Amino acid sequence: MPLRVEDTFRSALAGQKQKGRTGRPLAGMWVCSGSPLIAELCAGSGLDWLLVDAEHSPNGLESILAQLQAIHGYPVHTLVRPPVNDTVLIKQYLDLGVQNLLIPMVNSVAEAEAAVAATRYPPQGVRGVGSALARAARWNRVPDYLARASETVSVTVQIESTAAVEAVEDILEVDGVDAIFIGPSDLAASMGLLGQQEHPEVRAAVEHCLAAAKAAGKPAGVNAFAPATARAYLDAGASFILVGADVALLARGSEALAAEFVRPSDGGTPASY
Repeated sequence: MPLRVEDTFRSALAGQKQKGRTGRPLAGMWVCSGSPLIAELCAGSGLDWLLVDAEHSPNGLESILAQLQAIHGYPVHTLVRPPVNDTVLIKQYLDLGVQNLLIPMVNSVAEAEAAVAATRYPPQGVRGVGSALARAARWNRVPDYLARASETVSVTVQIESTAAVEAVEDILEVDGVDAIFIGPSDLAASMGLLGQQEHPEVRAAVEHCLAAAKAAGKPAGVNAFAPATARAYLDAGASFILVGADVALLARGSEALAAEFVRPSDGGTPASY
């Protein structure tokens, strides 16, 4: 039976087939727990997109596959971030059925070109051919998958260092880079401002990248958990944004319960009604 794959995040950012979402930035959240159940819960939240992370989270190939299967069918776009810009890992992620990649720590044109090449079959790139064995092609049930594979994949590269900010205009010109995503935490660290994502110099660097993307006609996103900062970046032209994480929501929510119902003075005994 012939099958089709889903539209990419590139299409969503272009406003294609948005079902009423056209004209506004896309809001998303991190999915870091490694749990398919949590991923499915987040997929039904009403957010536009999810980022399943494997750089700073306990995610391997098997857990990513399980989360893709759990999310499938919900009206949400899923990006997956590998731990490193690596040709072999990217090949494995694509074969799993990952359609939208967020590549971390892209600091130069050469690194951006390598990320794109890893998603393209020869002669345009270096992706290994295994479609008959791969969920990406639904085991060769997707018609003309090899010829059309690049249409089923989007590539977003992460700008998160001073070197990347300095090269951002050139990175944006790389054919096959569909969008950039700015990571203020690592950017702050590279600027000697570890833990100071709200520092004016960091904010200015982020806004420089947003302006460069607008000039290049490509979408730019940013990570911003503080609502006021998120709104400021949206006002500055961000096309998509991450505004929370599953693990952070659970951590802060459980802490709030403890603060309300557990009294330190009584050795941790829950407060009585």
